Amino acid sequence: MNFRENWFGDWDTEQLYAELVDGCDDCAITSPVVKSGMVCGPILRLRKVDYDENVYYGSILVVLKGPAAEGPKIAYTTGPASEQSEESLELKLKDGVFESTMFHREVWDDENISFFRYNIALPLTEKEQMVKYALDGESKPHYRFFIPSATTNFNTISYSCNGFSLSVDTKKFKGSLWFDILNKHSKVHYNVMLGGGDQIYSDGITIYCEKVKEWSHKNDLLQKRTMKVDGEFKKQLDDFYLKEYIEWYGYGHWKGSTDDSKTTQRCLPIAMATIPSVNIWDDHDIIDGFGSYSDGFMKSDVFSSIGKAAYKYYMLFQHHVSIEESEAYLKDPIWLLGNRPGPYIGERSHSVFTRLGPTMGLLGLDCRTERKLAQIVTDETYDIVFKKMEEEAKKSNMDHLLVMLGVPIAYPRLVLLEWLFTSRLLHPLKILSRKGIIAGGLVNKFNGDIELLDDLDDHWCARHHKKERNGLMARLQDFGAKYSTRITILSGDVHLASIGRFKSKKHRHHIFSSSEHDADNAKIENEPENDLRLMFNVISSAVVNTPPPNAMAALLQSKATIHHFDHETDEDAVPIFKYGVDEKSRASTCFLNRRNWSDILPVENALNNEFLKSQFRSNLQDRVVPGIVTGGKPLKKVDPQQGQPSSETKEGYSAYPITEKGILVSLFIETDPLSAKSCTTRYALPIPELKAQCDSLTHSGLKHWKLK
Repeated sequence: MNFRENWFGDWDTEQLYAELVDGCDDCAITSPVVKSGMVCGPILRLRKVDYDENVYYGSILVVLKGPAAEGPKIAYTTGPASEQSEESLELKLKDGVFESTMFHREVWDDENISFFRYNIALPLTEKEQMVKYALDGESKPHYRFFIPSATTNFNTISYSCNGFSLSVDTKKFKGSLWFDILNKHSKVHYNVMLGGGDQIYSDGITIYCEKVKEWSHKNDLLQKRTMKVDGEFKKQLDDFYLKEYIEWYGYGHWKGSTDDSKTTQRCLPIAMATIPSVNIWDDHDIIDGFGSYSDGFMKSDVFSSIGKAAYKYYMLFQHHVSIEESEAYLKDPIWLLGNRPGPYIGERSHSVFTRLGPTMGLLGLDCRTERKLAQIVTDETYDIVFKKMEEEAKKSNMDHLLVMLGVPIAYPRLVLLEWLFTSRLLHPLKILSRKGIIAGGLVNKFNGDIELLDDLDDHWCARHHKKERNGLMARLQDFGAKYSTRITILSGDVHLASIGRFKSKKHRHHIFSSSEHDADNAKIENEPENDLRLMFNVISSAVVNTPPPNAMAALLQSKATIHHFDHETDEDAVPIFKYGVDEKSRASTCFLNRRNWSDILPVENALNNEFLKSQFRSNLQDRVVPGIVTGGKPLKKVDPQQGQPSSETKEGYSAYPITEKGILVSLFIETDPLSAKSCTTRYALPIPELKAQCDSLTHSGLKHWKLK
């Protein structure tokens, strides 16, 4: 394939892929997997970026079905991403071949399934690069990816909940947000997309894996706990996850539990071939609620075997690594390995750290492999993670750190529901429900607990996790203050959009020192770039799954009051959704229950991109209030001399400056789920870098905590 003839050829994603959205609310009756040939891939993965040597590392996954002993040859050409240089294009284009390794093979459907990993190692240059590639001489318009310059931070996507729950009526969704992502990508050039958990929904294992189906239908809980897993059972588990991944990652094909629960997300495999991924996992990558049931049930042979099988294929498809490879699985420096195997899966947790630019770091914390009902991550693993972060911060400046946590950590407490679902008052109803006499959907089919209890137990604010949650937040605050690093937490899981916020507490007037308090409070409001405690939790969920009803958004809004994290820190939610996608006023200003995805852009990149400049219509040093960004409603600017009305600040409408080293976070909310155009409405929040520094913070008044 000769890319040189039309290097800057137009990539019209809307024209190329619009027809692929048609029929996204349905799927083929039979499996779309071909009898032989490539059944999955190419899938891009970002491994790490080495700014000491200025080298970009990644990999490409290709999965073949059939007797092939070798994978396809992947040739590539690198060159400038835009026409801005007067230097001859021919001098800038460089050709090469990505070397491959067959790192895993197994038999499925009476055929060999072979996994090939192609290692990417490309030098960073002074300008943004475009890499075009071809498989055995065949290229497609989306066989390209973009590498930022050696001095530029990454354009990043964050998403979660990439699939439907089993019984969702998919006929209510005629659009695909992956089409919207591709349309934005062609204009923005995203360098990485962060999968925050539930990249695949594997709950169908209780329907399409016969052994698990048989087990789940047993009413006797003792039989469920004591049932043994034999060789045939393990083979069925492997076959299920392998088929599920190939159909979803290879074809965007999924079938739920009803005739109205089907989808074909054809734009998903295209996105994975053009935007490199970094992933963590959550429960639906395994099975609903894994890790949040009782210890005895989690240790049962069936449930732990489900976890082991899911982990194997999670590593294969989402990290391009086999658990049988000692070098890639246990010795690659990209991993932050747990100090001992997790309690149920029996493997060490695999968190990831890399730079996303010379002054931006990324931590993807594995919050599932070590999870128990009363534990998310072990103390020893936290120590390993923070040691790595400190090493990185000491080595070179880190203006921003993105922290991937699957479940939101700044989110309303649902204490009453948690109490009710664990109360003895419901015990008689649970017994009747298990027997199928009344309220058949009240309890789950696994261990007989209330159906939604595992979701509540998953949350950081659940009673089991409060100490761990507060200890982690205090430790993150201390790290950010010590190294002048602005930390932004990225979460998903909850199927709606929101932004949680930690910030320095405003103090009430004392009778003798009101002027001093006024000055301190004004500084907190007017100088967020100096607020050591300012930290946002960007919650983006779901890119595919259905949102909760309006009543849930209203309930969360009623609980989104100010909480006192400690004597110096308040936590609340940002009222970014004052207006809906129809530009009409909303009551639930902090929560928007529509499908969504998000991006995180360095201000420098956004203001140097013509498409983005036309979107934001803002400049450096503008102070803006987070909110909707449309043609009719741009971001509201605040005069720094006049400030904001106190009535607005009391309601949480703080303004933030657009700074040279800051970032711009956008939530893209689905405008019309019944439209195949798949358009979204942008809501934006500027996050300034941290210009202040403090060796240690006080956490007096912090309840329910443990901190080293």
